[in-house]
Amino acid sequence: MSLKIELVKSLNGRLKNQIATANALGLRKIGDVTVQPDNEATKGKITKIVHLIKVTEE
Repeated sequence: MSLKIELVKSLNGRLKNQIATANALGLRKIGDVTVQPDNEATKGKITKIVHLIKVTEE
């Protein structure tokens, strides 16, 4: 199982750790989409920036 993650809100003005988390997921600008494995590490990253992204299961 994998998760499709899309950045839907801007990273401008966000905390440094939120920007770093988005970058670690491969999200740099609005509309960027990445597919990540459905594991605990990915879920932890999603929790940090859940207000900036849209997540769907693939």
